[in-house]
Amino acid sequence: MLQELENDNLFDIVKNNDVVLVQYSATWCGNCKIMKPKFKKLASENEQISFVIADAERFPQSRQLANVSNLPTFAAFKNGQLVNQVQTNKFDPLIELLNEVTHN
Repeated sequence: MLQELENDNLFDIVKNNDVVLVQYSATWCGNCKIMKPKFKKLASENEQISFVIADAERFPQSRQLANVSNLPTFAAFKNGQLVNQVQTNKFDPLIELLNEVTHN
């Protein structure tokens, strides 16, 4: 399942889903735009996981759930807790993050 945040409610999504993978992005971020289709493809291949795209500028409370200092940042949550995160514009680290949260 993939959703783009419309409200600053990522905490509720993380709390109510076993595994959540988040792409923190911004409208001006070129690398975010490059990674978005890849993130969406992963979401379509892993329907048991909640995938969320969160605008890091519009939703400061959601941003605080991870250490977002660069964009795009990808964060993996399991059972309501941040497992790991990666700041990247490459696909392989995103796959590694997904594997870390689904195989542990």
